[in-house]
Amino acid sequence: MDAEARHSLISRYADLTREELAEVVRELLLIGQLIDRSGMAWCISAFGREEMLRIAIVEWAAASPIYTRRMQTALGYAPAVAGQGDVPTIFKGLQLDIGAPPQFMDFRYTVHDDRHGEFHLDHCGALMDVEPMGEEYVRGMCHDIEDPTFDATAIATHPRAQVRPVHRPPRTPADRKPHCRWTVVIDDAHPEAVAVPELAVNERSRAANLELAPIDPSEDGAADYAGPLVSDLDLAAFSRSALVRIADEVCLQMALLDRGFTLALETRVTSPEQLLEIRRKQLVGVAGVAGSRLARALSLPPDTKGALRLLALHPMLNPAAYVSVEVGTDALVVRPSAADEDGAWVSLMGPEWFVPLQVAVQALDPHLDVEVSAVEGGWRVEVIRRTDPAPEASEVAVVRFSTGADFAFEPRRSLPITPV
Repeated sequence: MDAEARHSLISRYADLTREELAEVVRELLLIGQLIDRSGMAWCISAFGREEMLRIAIVEWAAASPIYTRRMQTALGYAPAVAGQGDVPTIFKGLQLDIGAPPQFMDFRYTVHDDRHGEFHLDHCGALMDVEPMGEEYVRGMCHDIEDPTFDATAIATHPRAQVRPVHRPPRTPADRKPHCRWTVVIDDAHPEAVAVPELAVNERSRAANLELAPIDPSEDGAADYAGPLVSDLDLAAFSRSALVRIADEVCLQMALLDRGFTLALETRVTSPEQLLEIRRKQLVGVAGVAGSRLARALSLPPDTKGALRLLALHPMLNPAAYVSVEVGTDALVVRPSAADEDGAWVSLMGPEWFVPLQVAVQALDPHLDVEVSAVEGGWRVEVIRRTDPAPEASEVAVVRFSTGADFAFEPRRSLPITPV
């Protein structure tokens, strides 16, 4: 690889400290979960609850097998023979999946042997979000969506893996714990799982095939997750370059999930205008909450410098190998990139519409704003300060309905999980 190609793989997370990176990765995993909270609200409004469920199934099933395999490869725990992985490998993938952010979706794992295991959720933030909406919504998430999407994630490791409930909500009694319990079994007698058609489309995307910078094995800390499965995966135990790679991979998970969301919408919308409207609403909602969580995690100063730093690290403009952004001392310049070819979030923005950039910086300080102008070969983003504070966008308020918007992580000890 020549020097120019290597430079293009450099991550915008690379100048964070190891401690900051561990915090940012946790935040990114939770932010990825909140994409769903943002997008599905507008799908219910446009298409009704039943169609929303079908959209969510395609959204996740068209993305999770791709990004699960990417993370396996990146962290050195991919099966020696493709498609012939084991239960611990499935569980490792869940620990680094935006569909199962740590603590918010508090997965507890039990391994019986390589082909048999269980997990239960001591706390399910997603359940806390939908229980107030009534039993229909709980069944929709915990039955209609989970059945096919858990299997879709597992088949990234083995096509004959099945994830089946022991018990799940609606909870009886109403305060039942754990919130749910599932078995994971790999059996050659199981029929091979069938992927949704949209998966093959997403597999051809630039995001699915993007090359990222390799992990430096000489750094302090773990360069991979090839060792035993552990509970409460300690992100701080990874090396700095491993955490950079994980952060970039998690941003790609979001891009692939959004692409799955778009593929599901395309067959249901009545016009290109409706597709654009729903996608933009989804992006605005997650952009504001992501801005708030990242700003708090990194203690960014509420000024124009802090806002530029926030935009440079925001998942809608990452990873650097996917979204071309030149970060200057007083502005960002966004240029055409692989993300535009995929129709990713950045392709929705520009000088004519830049609300996600506004709500992101206003999460840091409501007096902040952006001015966006066309430049040769792209567009320029400058952060400015206004006298009057901006009100919170309605799309952001919708996502704040989720308990994930203000969820607080707690310290945990990481322990090995041995077969029982």
